[in-house]
Amino acid sequence: MDCLFCQVHKLVIEERNDYFYAIRDKFPVTKLHTLLIPFRHIDSYFDLDKKEIDAFNELLLSQRKSLLTQDSSISGFNVGFNAGEDSGQTVMHCHIHLIPRRKGDMDNPEGGVRGVIPIKQKYLKPN
Repeated sequence: MDCLFCQVHKLVIEERNDYFYAIRDKFPVTKLHTLLIPFRHIDSYFDLDKKEIDAFNELLLSQRKSLLTQDSSISGFNVGFNAGEDSGQTVMHCHIHLIPRRKGDMDNPEGGVRGVIPIKQKYLKPN
C-alpha cells in the first residue's frame, strides 16, 4: 500500500495505544505539532468506531499532558481534522492535528479554527 500513514515501520512514533499512534507533523504549523493516527486505514474521523474514538481521546489527553510537560510556553491548543479533499485533506488516511499554541504566536488568534477560511476567521458584526 502506498499510504504514508500505513507504513508505520517508517515513522518515528511518539506514543501509541492499541488503536492509535502519535507522530510529529513533518510540516508543523507550530513547534511540537502532532498527528494522531489510527492504525486502521480509514479516510476520516467519521469512520472511526467507538473503541477507536475512545482510544483517540485517551491518546489526545496523554499527548496534551506530554506536550505541556515538554514545553512550558504552550498556553493553548487547536485540535482538528480535514475530512475530504474539499476540506483540504491531502493524505486520505484519517489523522487528527494537535497543534500547540503559544501567547503571541500570531497577532490576533480570535476565531481559531474558523481561520480555515481566512475571511471568516474574525467575527463580523452585521450592519
